[in-house]
Amino acid sequence: MCQLLETIKCRDGILFNLEFHNLRLNKARHEKFGIEEKIDLKNRIEIPENCKTGLFRCRVIYAKEIESVEFIPHQIRKISSLKLVENNSIDYHLKYVDRKILQQLFELRGNCDDILIVKNGCITDSSTANVIFFDGQNWWTPDSPLLVGTQRARLLSEGKITPCKITVNNISNYKMVGLINAFQDFDEMPIIKTERIFQ
Repeated sequence: MCQLLETIKCRDGILFNLEFHNLRLNKARHEKFGIEEKIDLKNRIEIPENCKTGLFRCRVIYAKEIESVEFIPHQIRKISSLKLVENNSIDYHLKYVDRKILQQLFELRGNCDDILIVKNGCITDSSTANVIFFDGQNWWTPDSPLLVGTQRARLLSEGKITPCKITVNNISNYKMVGLINAFQDFDEMPIIKTERIFQ
């Protein structure tokens, strides 16, 4: 059976952004398996004593029901350059455990630290994060992400970022790009100058 995944930030015994993880998990269960009954992750995750200090990835693997919960120490990668990689058929709108297609694209990064995936001329995501672009005044996010991330959803709900069409041809309109995911918000995300995005 197809397995899905939620990766939740756990810092010093606190699980972050559970509201948005719950929304995505339950939406995916409904879409994939037709299940109406909701799961509340707050009632399904028990943090081990040895994971209550420090930064951990809480990996919730599920299908119709939750199959496993594990905690893995987490370190944020340093990223200072991005390579544009094109794939017009990729579909990753659900967060699958199987990331084979993303890994294959990541292997095309050359000398860069990560990739920006281009689909039909539009910027989507990096290999592990949604992206936001700064034009000197405001932060914008592509309206065509591969995966609707929980951090992106939260920042949109707070009005801190705005969706718009971002293409390969208009990247030069922006000064910087930030990579956001469950572990990387405005305060902790890698920020890369757009001149460090390579074809």
